[in-house]
Amino acid sequence: MDDLVEVVGLTDIIRSIDHKGKDANFEVLYSALYAQDPSSPLLKEIEKRVRDYFECLRLPPTPTIYDYLVLSLRPKDLIATFNWDPFLYQAFSRNRHAGGMPFLSFLHGNVAIGYSVEEQRSGPAGWMSRATGHEYVPTKLLYPVAQKNYNSDEFTMREWERFKRWLKGAKRITIFGYGAPDTDVEAVELMSSVWGDPNLRNLEQVEIIDTQPESVIRERWKRFIHTHHYDYCNSYFGSVLSLFPRRTGEAFMWQFLPSTASEALGEPNPVPQHFDALEDMWEWFRPLIEAENRHSSGRQDKST
Repeated sequence: MDDLVEVVGLTDIIRSIDHKGKDANFEVLYSALYAQDPSSPLLKEIEKRVRDYFECLRLPPTPTIYDYLVLSLRPKDLIATFNWDPFLYQAFSRNRHAGGMPFLSFLHGNVAIGYSVEEQRSGPAGWMSRATGHEYVPTKLLYPVAQKNYNSDEFTMREWERFKRWLKGAKRITIFGYGAPDTDVEAVELMSSVWGDPNLRNLEQVEIIDTQPESVIRERWKRFIHTHHYDYCNSYFGSVLSLFPRRTGEAFMWQFLPSTASEALGEPNPVPQHFDALEDMWEWFRPLIEAENRHSSGRQDKST
């Protein structure tokens, strides 16, 4: 957000504004302008340019951290994002054939996602439902103001409801690069209320991936951490997601086994830090996914 004004191309608008916060980052500046006049034509123009910019973004054809992320998780997992950019959805779409993908929730809207009120479901923005022909209308982006009112539209409300259900029952959560800015006070408060008293979360583990010093991170997320039950690293490749890809739940449970069993079952299987092509990445993950499919098939046979 620090250089979004320049990147998106808002400098001419900002120069025309008589406001002492001209040099502030986008979150601070937008919030101040909104507080002055929520219906300002300048705000509408800013919102249009922001959406236009993010809609044009595309992942490169080579593997990215987004591809690592979606392939590291399974349908038992949920990724909840505040980002407007389409990268997570693009990674989900181009890797989904490789194996079961995590669920996604877009808590502040997303330029790639649309919503059909008639069907009460989301899909690619601008596409038409094959079943009914209804359009997936582009979702509203929630801009950085202190009070966002997450019940203001049906899509956002449903995304948050899903996220809250998963968060309440989670045994392990990873906070990846989220700074909890002042304009997200409402979001953090809501998450904290769902998570509850950390003193009662004595079996849960919180992992934080961030470039800020650990002391800063520990203070920022203290409402979610039970005593020492947290992991900290400054890169995806130091995280449990990378050390135990698609096996984060098993890795969590292994710690409760006797030491001999834990050592035998809990050896890390770190994902390589470089792949030349997506096909190489899919090939590396293939044995893990095949094992999941065999396990799933075995459970279905037993139930039959």
